[in-house]
Amino acid sequence: MPPRLNPSPTTTCATASWRTCSTSAGCRPWIDIWGPSGRTRSSSGSTRTCRTSTRRRSPTARRRGPAPSSTRMDTAPLDSTGLPAPGEQEAEHPWYAVWTRSRHEQVVREQLERKQVETFLPTITRWSRWKDRRKKIAWPLFPGYCFARFDPEHRLGILRCTGVVSIVSFDGEPAPIAPQEIDGIRRLVDTDLLYDPCPLIREGMMVEVVHGPLRGVVGRLVRKGSHARLVLSVDLIGQAVSVEVDAADVKAY
Repeated sequence: MPPRLNPSPTTTCATASWRTCSTSAGCRPWIDIWGPSGRTRSSSGSTRTCRTSTRRRSPTARRRGPAPSSTRMDTAPLDSTGLPAPGEQEAEHPWYAVWTRSRHEQVVREQLERKQVETFLPTITRWSRWKDRRKKIAWPLFPGYCFARFDPEHRLGILRCTGVVSIVSFDGEPAPIAPQEIDGIRRLVDTDLLYDPCPLIREGMMVEVVHGPLRGVVGRLVRKGSHARLVLSVDLIGQAVSVEVDAADVKAY
């Protein structure tokens, strides 16, 4: 029989799995063995089973949030600018004319593009004379206007842009532009053709000559064949005379 170990009280045995002895009578190494029936302690070949009490933790009730609302949003969510969030805008919105302050067309377009609004600003190349040189610049084809496609219900975000005066409207509602009109101008500016802005003058309108020997003369514009003619009349006697003019030399009176 091996000699009994007599360590002093509260002396720790050499093996990590041995327990601390707290009796003065000495201790034997106890080895904890876990099995199906619980924990078994072994000392010098003898074994005994210890029942250990286990404490079950009560399950914590899982909190549930409120049931999702079944309300459907009919309009796209708005961001801090008053416009629909990026990616929420629809492509079928019509085009509108945004009236801008003088020389603010480019500024307005850049602001609208940052707000994910589709814009169209047609330009024409012109020579600009600087102090010591000439330089080509892109000048707005229609000064004071920038075209944009957006939902009219969210026009507040458009009006908040710096340089915007208003949106061209009829009876208080933004007036849409026919898509074929915008498409025609876009196709023109994408070509290499030479084009110039001109006032919209319809046949029968009163016009004023701005260039040439008849400068300052006011008459009625008519068309004869493929040429435009200026009609000068004396209404009292019911007589008139016409002369051929270039449409670029007249403006609406």
